[in-house]
Amino acid sequence: MEIASLNKRITLQELKLTVNENGFEVEEWIPFKTVWAGVSNLHGREYFDAAAIQMENTVKFTIRYLPGIDTAMRIKFKDKNYNITSIDNIKYRNRFMEIKAMEVDLSG
Repeated sequence: MEIASLNKRITLQELKLTVNENGFEVEEWIPFKTVWAGVSNLHGREYFDAAAIQMENTVKFTIRYLPGIDTAMRIKFKDKNYNITSIDNIKYRNRFMEIKAMEVDLSG
């Protein structure tokens, strides 16, 4: 993995319970961390495996190792939101992580 390939900015977000201006508790996506990432679409066998379970709009994000990330979080990239489906600490070396995430469909 070359550091130069981490050339896109993504924001990891977590769902938190906050209190709005009227005093009501609401769930809100709060930024967890903004990081540099390599972004790629699935291709080859990965794409066909994803298509078999209707996850064709899955994107792979590669970032430097960052503890505290889990699948309850989501990623914001280029005004689109992606739900995290899997996280892989590549070769368990704590250097890079590969995150697969599926684009959130806002149509309902």
